[in-house]
Amino acid sequence: MPQGIEISGLPLKKAEISEMMTIQQRLLKFITIANWVILFAAAMITMLASSADFARGVIFGGLIVTVNFHLLYRTLQKAFRPQQLVSHNVVLAKYYVRFIASGVIILILIAKHYVNPIGLFIGLSVVVVSITLATLIELKNLFFKEAV
Repeated sequence: MPQGIEISGLPLKKAEISEMMTIQQRLLKFITIANWVILFAAAMITMLASSADFARGVIFGGLIVTVNFHLLYRTLQKAFRPQQLVSHNVVLAKYYVRFIASGVIILILIAKHYVNPIGLFIGLSVVVVSITLATLIELKNLFFKEAV
C-alpha cells in the first residue's frame, strides 16, 4: 500500500499532503476575511477622502469581486466532494455565467455613470490585494520557519 502520492513526479508523504492542505485552508480563510476587511477599509477611506462617485466605484467593485470569489469557492467546494463529483462543464458554465453577469453589471455601472471607473478598478482589485498579502505572509512564515 503506497504511503503517499506523486505530484509532478515527486513522491509526497501523508504528512506533507496534510501540511499542504493546512496551508491551503489557512490561505483561503485569510483571503476570505481580508477581502471584507480591505473592502471595508477602502470604502471608509474613499467615503471620507473623495467624491461619492469614486467611493461608489470602490464599494461596488469590491462587492462584485468579493461575492464572485465567494461563489467560486462554493462552486469548487461542491465540485470536489467525493460523494458527488460535478462535471467540469458545470463548473465552467457557472464560472462563465458569473463572468458575463459581472461584465454586464460593470458595463451598466460605467455606462450610466453610477461610478467612477478608476474607483471601480480599485474596488475590483480587492481580491488581488488579499491574495498578494496572503502570499507574502505565507512566504514570510515559510522562510522564518526554515531559518529557526
